[in-house]
Order: sequence, then C-alpha cells, then structure tokens
Amino acid sequence: MKATRTVQKILSNYEGETPGVKANLCRMLMQGKLGGTGKMIILPVDQGFEHGPARSFAPNPEGYDPHYHYQLALDAGLNAYAAPLGPLEAGADTFAGQIPTILKVNSANSLMSGTAGKNQAVTASVDDALRIGASAIGFTIYPGSDMAVDMMEEITEMRKEAQSKGIATVIWSYPRGEGVTKDGETAIDVAAYAGHMAALLGAHIIKIKLSTDHLMLPEAKKVYEEQGIDISTQAARVAHCVQAAFNGKRIIVFSGGAKKGADSVYDDARAIRDGGGNGSIIGRNSFQRSREDALDMLGKLVDIYKGKG
Repeated sequence: MKATRTVQKILSNYEGETPGVKANLCRMLMQGKLGGTGKMIILPVDQGFEHGPARSFAPNPEGYDPHYHYQLALDAGLNAYAAPLGPLEAGADTFAGQIPTILKVNSANSLMSGTAGKNQAVTASVDDALRIGASAIGFTIYPGSDMAVDMMEEITEMRKEAQSKGIATVIWSYPRGEGVTKDGETAIDVAAYAGHMAALLGAHIIKIKLSTDHLMLPEAKKVYEEQGIDISTQAARVAHCVQAAFNGKRIIVFSGGAKKGADSVYDDARAIRDGGGNGSIIGRNSFQRSREDALDMLGKLVDIYKGKG
C-alpha cells in the first residue's frame, strides 16, 4: 500500500514523530472508501459506558453485539472503529488486521451523582492497545471541569507511552463541567479553545463537537469582534477550529452527536468538508439506524467528502 501524496503531506506535518505512529496514522488515512483522500469517517461505539445499553442499542438491537460494529465499519468502508476494551477484545481475533481500531482508554458513566466532578476513569492501557493490534488510543478530556488538570496529566503520560510504542493518540476534547455554561459547551470560542488544547497536548487526531456562533468568554468575545473573525456559518466555524489546530497541521474530526435526521447529518458533513475539516466521527447517527439505513447514510457521507454531494 503506497500512501498518496495527500496522505504523505498530512504525515509530513507530524515532524519528529516516531515511524510507528506515522505508520498507524497512514493505516487509518489509507483505509476504506476515503482512503488516500485525507478525509476520514470513524465509527465510535463508546456510548454504552456513558448512556447505558438500552439508550445506546435498543433502537437497533443488532448493536448489542460488538461484531456488528466491526462489520458495519468494514462494509461501509470506514477508516477506523473506536470502542472501549471489551468490545474491541470481543472481535479482535475475528477481525484482526481488517480495519484499524482505536482503543478508548477512559470512560464516564451516567450512574455517578450530579455533584461528582466531570471526570472519566482510565479503563484500559497502552499495552492493551498493543495486544489487540489497535492503531491508536482514544482519551477524553473535559476542558472546563475542575478535574481537567488531572485528565490532562493522565493523557500526557499515556501519550508518551503510546508514542514510544508506535501507537497514535486521539483526544476527544469536550468542554464540560463547572467552568462552562450549557451554551458554552458548543460555543465557537470554547470549541476552538478545546481543539487547540488537544493539539497542545500532542493529539495526532482531534475530536471536537460542531459549534454554534455563541461566544462564552468575555475576553475572547472582544477579540472575535475586534478582529472580525468569521463565525457566521457552520463552515466558517469549522475553518476557525481547523486554524486553531495548528493551522490545519493536525487531523481534526467532528462528532455527530445524538441521533437526528439524515439531512442534518449530510448538512453537517458538507460544512465540515467546506470548512477544511478532515471528517466525521459518527456513532449514534449510524449504529442506531438499521444496517440498511446506516450503510446508505454512510455511503452518502463518503460521497459528500469526495465532493459529490
């Protein structure tokens, strides 16, 4: 498999990186129907921890079986499949080498009290990732949480270990917690800040949410207004987040969020494409649909990222 010039250019942005990490990034970028384009669609199935089994899989009961998600990602021609340790182990032999995987190494759950600080437990290790053949580890941070400093220290150590063993790092950077209002969780100034934090922490791939035109931070709001930063459209806001990720030198993908209508999913993808983002990491909007509907929708997303829709 020879990397395309587009992929080679992306990899060249990761100066000083180990060959193993670059090989795993290349593996993900060259996989599936978008292989070689620099665009990515990743299937994340880590919602069982946070939302529980019924909320996650009852809309499409086939999703209770981890093999279903491996096969969905393969048949849809996606770039990678991300999940916690248990589901990846459950298909690691059957699907070995067929699709790159991302081991989600920390997780939260909805049974914690509302007074608990926003945090996630470390639930897997870099050695687990090596053992099951994962291309990357995935780690969530909550900028805005009182526990954010602890989370950043944890991923700093895990990233260092992963890098030494040739494993890439994906950071889910989700503003949440005591320092962020509900509207602020998706405010453009906060979203760009979250993406930038992930880049500063050494993420090879950054996952953030799509944002609104709300500005939460008063001092930041002054700068946005004084400098005339365009945040008027979703594509413009994506472009600003790409700029915040080292001026496009880090791969940045955007989450799909809760299940919604297919047209909204397509509109989001067009905005990500037009804003220069690298793609979508889309879970509930795919696996909560029937297999037939999910494959149809994912196929249309591939076409959008190829500029056909």
